[in-house]
Formats: sequence, C-alpha cells, structure tokens
Amino acid sequence: MKVQLFIPCFVDQLYPNTAFNMVKVLEKAGCEIAYNTNQTCCGQPAFNAGFCDESRAVAQKFLQDFDNTDYVVAPSASCVGFIRNYYPSLFQNGINHHKIKDLAARTFEFSEFLIDIVKVENFGASLHTKATYHDSCAALRECKIKEGPRKLLSNVVGLELIEMNDVETCCGFGGTFAVKFGDISAAMADQKITNVLKTGASCIISTDCSCIMQINGAIKKKELAIETMHLADVLASGW
Repeated sequence: MKVQLFIPCFVDQLYPNTAFNMVKVLEKAGCEIAYNTNQTCCGQPAFNAGFCDESRAVAQKFLQDFDNTDYVVAPSASCVGFIRNYYPSLFQNGINHHKIKDLAARTFEFSEFLIDIVKVENFGASLHTKATYHDSCAALRECKIKEGPRKLLSNVVGLELIEMNDVETCCGFGGTFAVKFGDISAAMADQKITNVLKTGASCIISTDCSCIMQINGAIKKKELAIETMHLADVLASGW
C-alpha cells in the first residue's frame, strides 16, 4: 500500500518529530511511504481569513502536488477536513471537479487511515501514564472521527485513558480565531485545562498539533506538570 505524506504547516514548523513518528507507524503497518518535497500548504489559513482567491491558488498547487492515485495521509484532521469539505466550493463548477472528488476520497487523517484502510489497531506501543483525550473540532465535525483514536490508544500497554467532562468542547484555537478573539480563546483553553485537571491525567493526547499548541500554551502559563502528545507520538512509543 503506497502512501503519500502530507505534512501540514504546523507539523512541519513546530512538531516535526510527530511527522517522523507517523512515518514509523505507517511503515510498521506495511505501507510504502513517499514524500513530495514540493508540497506546501493546503490553503486553509487564507480561506479562513476570507482570502478565497489566494486560497484557491495554493489549493491548485496542492492538487498538482498530489496528482496521483496514492492514498494521502496527514497527521491533521483540520487540513484533511478542509480538503474534503471546502475544496469543492473553492473550485465550484470548475474543470478540477473530478480531481477534487478523487483527492477527497483518498485523503485521510492518520488515525482513520489506520482504522479504516490499514485495519490495524495494535502497534505494540507502550506508554506508562494516565492520559485524557482531546477531540479536535475538525476531527469531530469535519471528519467524523471519534472512536478510532480511542481504539488505537486502548491497545497501548500501560496507558490509562480517562475521559474528561465536556470532552467535545473546543480548546479555543480555531486558527485566526485565537488571534482575532484572544481573550475568548484563552478562556476556552482555561476551561479545557480545568476539565483535564479533574481527571488527574498527566498527559493530553490529540490528533491535531494546532490544538496541542493551544493547550500547551495554557499549561505553560499555569506552570502545570502536564504533557501534551500527538497520537502518532504515542503509537511510536516504547518500541
């Protein structure tokens, strides 16, 4: 099974080890990995800021960079959700209609690719800690991802997963939302941390590095001894 890696901007710039760990897990699952070094952004930041023409130009390049028949896998439900749900509106009634439909059908977030396509839930990982899981808004609402990551985490030796109260509440990031509405964003992050603390967990796990960055900022501000990890980092632990 051949996989084209799509490494989003956040991961490339701030969490490169997560990308490497995703590769380790996919290779352990028997996938053949390819990486197009010409790839850039999917166009979501410009789109969310209201710059549709600029977003379309970046998205057009993305279509060219992944113009093949391979699966496209990314450690980000946010980017995958944007490709699936918003590319059609960017190129409405255009000549790229069939390309977009094909790309959306073979583009997957990391955890759903493991569960739905590779169909492997146990990678022999071990992590001896008490953790809670944060559902990113993009995973829940854009990609309909809920149980998959939890199935994968249930097979990690030594990991005790405890659900937090109000688990589906946003962490407050939301891309440009965190910039335009900083006070509201910070309050939402504080609410998330409050729910985490009630679980007694020492680690927060998620599928989106943007959420991890937001939550980690609140943790550092409060000087709390809580770790944040992407799902790929957890599944690559203890080998």
